[in-house]
Amino acid sequence: MNTDKEKISVLQCWSVSNEFGCGFAALLIRQWNTGKREMRMTQLGQSITRLDARAKVTGEAAFPGDINLPGQLWMKVLFARRPHARIKRLDATKAQAAPGVVRVFTARDVPVNEFGLGSKDAPVLVADEARWVGEKIALVVAETEKQAEHARDLIAVEYEDLPPLTDPRDAMKPGAPQVHPAYAGNVMKHIPIRKGDVAQGFAQADVIIEGEYHTPYQEHAYLQPEAGVAYIDDEGRVTVVVGGQWVHEDQEQIAHALALPLDQVRVIYPATGGAFGGREDMSVQIILALAAYKLNRPVKIIWSREESIIGHHKRHPMWIKHKLGATRDGKLVAAEAQLVSDAGPYMYTSPKVLGNAAFGATGPYQVPHVKVDAYAVTTHNIVSGAFRGFGGPQAHFAAETQMNKLAEKLGMDPVELRLKNVLREGSLLSTQTPLPGGPVSLPQVVQKCADEFGWGKRSAVSGQRSAVGFGFACALKNIGFSFGYPENATATVELRGGATIEKVIVHHAAAEVGQGTHTALAQMAASTLGVPIEKIEMIVSDTAQTDNAGSVSASRMTYIGGNAIKGACELALTKWHEEERPARATYKYLAPQTTQLDPATGKSKPNLAYGYVAEAVEVEVDTETGFVRVARVTCADDVGKAINPRLIEGQIEGAVVQAQGWTIQENFQTREGRVLTPNLSTYLIPGILDVPEQVDSVILEYPDSDGPWGARGMAEMPFIPLAPAIIAAVHNATGVWFDEFPLTPWRVLEKIKRAK
Repeated sequence: MNTDKEKISVLQCWSVSNEFGCGFAALLIRQWNTGKREMRMTQLGQSITRLDARAKVTGEAAFPGDINLPGQLWMKVLFARRPHARIKRLDATKAQAAPGVVRVFTARDVPVNEFGLGSKDAPVLVADEARWVGEKIALVVAETEKQAEHARDLIAVEYEDLPPLTDPRDAMKPGAPQVHPAYAGNVMKHIPIRKGDVAQGFAQADVIIEGEYHTPYQEHAYLQPEAGVAYIDDEGRVTVVVGGQWVHEDQEQIAHALALPLDQVRVIYPATGGAFGGREDMSVQIILALAAYKLNRPVKIIWSREESIIGHHKRHPMWIKHKLGATRDGKLVAAEAQLVSDAGPYMYTSPKVLGNAAFGATGPYQVPHVKVDAYAVTTHNIVSGAFRGFGGPQAHFAAETQMNKLAEKLGMDPVELRLKNVLREGSLLSTQTPLPGGPVSLPQVVQKCADEFGWGKRSAVSGQRSAVGFGFACALKNIGFSFGYPENATATVELRGGATIEKVIVHHAAAEVGQGTHTALAQMAASTLGVPIEKIEMIVSDTAQTDNAGSVSASRMTYIGGNAIKGACELALTKWHEEERPARATYKYLAPQTTQLDPATGKSKPNLAYGYVAEAVEVEVDTETGFVRVARVTCADDVGKAINPRLIEGQIEGAVVQAQGWTIQENFQTREGRVLTPNLSTYLIPGILDVPEQVDSVILEYPDSDGPWGARGMAEMPFIPLAPAIIAAVHNATGVWFDEFPLTPWRVLEKIKRAK
């Protein structure tokens, strides 16, 4: 591979492949083994084989860590590994003189030493003050990985350790030390929501439930840690081949830090080893680009699992106070909530996560009187950011547990209580606006979930040392970016052939991180054009060949990207019928506009569309060991239109297991800002023996009025209500409520003993 053209052809092949997320390998194997399909018209609703199935089950798919280029160098990062410290002296003399070392980079080598999604408030490399353990202090580039690692350990840094501020509730107190100069009083963002008069509402209540809840960190634990390679291509562009979720945002942040025009930076995603929101923010992208740009040689990096765990953001921990009032017949009248989220020292996506949490604090219910105050607070803990559900799981855990406690106090069935209160067509949200996007199917989703689970026929069974319990919860999830963001995506389609369409080339920037996005988009293109999917060629995730499609996050790509694909195909088809050969068309989809939250009341049209989900679970609790096992889950999702039902089932099953891990097993521990669980032997995620014996995926289709063929995004939905459903089931089995988790055996056993 001596020429850049050869490199690009190989990288293009990789970028057209795709990548892995939380579906099961068995699903891919099953799809591959279906064999070669006959050429036939592709219809929406068919569970066609994933485009990347064969490459993944055979090992042909190349991930960032698999890619090697001639003459490449290796990079290692010196992390601060201190939650709060001042750098008094940095001496890289010995490192620079070590065998094989080409260069050591420090903060003074970065042209514009800042980055960030919401705000460029974080340094690429720290020059003076480290604010969390994952701060990057220096980079070593050497001929081999071992040489770079050896030289990194020779860098001498003299730190002055400073007291870390690690409890966001303390950080909000008057007089607390300032974590970041940009955020006065350590409050990065405050979102108030006001609807009606809560004092009047609680005066009308016959029953009031009050609770205080805490939700923990969660590590993304994607299969491949951060990795990539950067080089200068034949056109002089800094080219970064890496895993991510938004190639054009990566391109923008790299260009900003290097003080380069956008067209001098190219970002390509090959197969990506999972994401779940964990690759939205910068990790290795800028530092790889910096080294390749300065040295004019390819540079590669692969983080260890420990480096990945300390080096990228986590799900926001939250502390939630919640007060809920209802009449004796179960009608909700008032809700009041305060949410405090730990953002860490930098913004990342905290304001967006906080907005979703504030919105979700009242759950998927009609509540006439609402008062919510949500805060994102800076600390010296590990940075928090996007993770599947984006604030929804934390808020719904409190709201749904409150509903289950209310049902118990009223002596009412939890499903009956929900059906009395769920949002319906025309219902006003806490933001004083109705839900958009076609039928509001929450009543149908809740009822269908209960029916499919056999909720009315359940019966508790207790043995000598085990108890069986059942729980229920539901949720709504926004689709797309929120709160005034001009949501859009662009696609280009080219039709080639003579009398008939023989080949379709689709240019689309969507990232494939395991959810099957590229397969669904190809399926939509084939269906629009009336051709077999074998005629579709996808050119994807490459800033040099695709226009901006936005992030693969917020359950948005099927909806937003699908509309862009549909529009481009329709324009190209019109040209084709007008005898234009080849026919090429570009279409930019502009979604219905949302509005920003009013700074005093939160009044807004916060989201352009929603999906609806309900889950019922059965658990077994060993009352002698405290071990909780999820035996059965029924998950009902309104997806609008199932483009590929098997992909949806994979998302449901993966989300259920991931949410179960957060609720029961995953115990991310820190002490004074230092990570105590820096590897997968101390941070335990679910294994195959932890997966529920039965996960029933119930797919409902109530078309969204603006979604492509009515489709709603759904990848995050199945995660959101599982934690409160499990908590309710454990309570049903043991009589004990848990207001925090994970439900580790010692925590469960201790509380059961105390209750007795």
